[in-house]
Amino acid sequence: MSHFSTLRTKITDAEILKCSLQDLGIAIKTDADVRGYNGQRVRSDIVAVLDGEYDLGWSQNANGTFDLIADLWGVAKKHNQTELINAINQKYAINQTLSQVKRPGLQNANVKLVVHS
Repeated sequence: MSHFSTLRTKITDAEILKCSLQDLGIAIKTDADVRGYNGQRVRSDIVAVLDGEYDLGWSQNANGTFDLIADLWGVAKKHNQTELINAINQKYAINQTLSQVKRPGLQNANVKLVVHS
């Protein structure tokens, strides 16, 4: 029996996701295995390599969004999974916004980003 859960996300840009994970100090692998319970593994497009024996992974769907794949019970043994996933999503949203602002025609826009914790 697999212990992996699959959660839908609104993440659509692999490069911004990888950058966001790196910004948070999380090591990443691409096209790699997500580690789960009792040595179980599942292949994923992007893997956040976490301390301990468990990882978070994202696999792209046909519609361009990414699903989060993880053994959430295992991740929770060493990490506050809610805080971790929220931090990743928040960093992704910030980086996505900043990348949109850098598009041609917007480079002179005065942007003030306020983040509430």
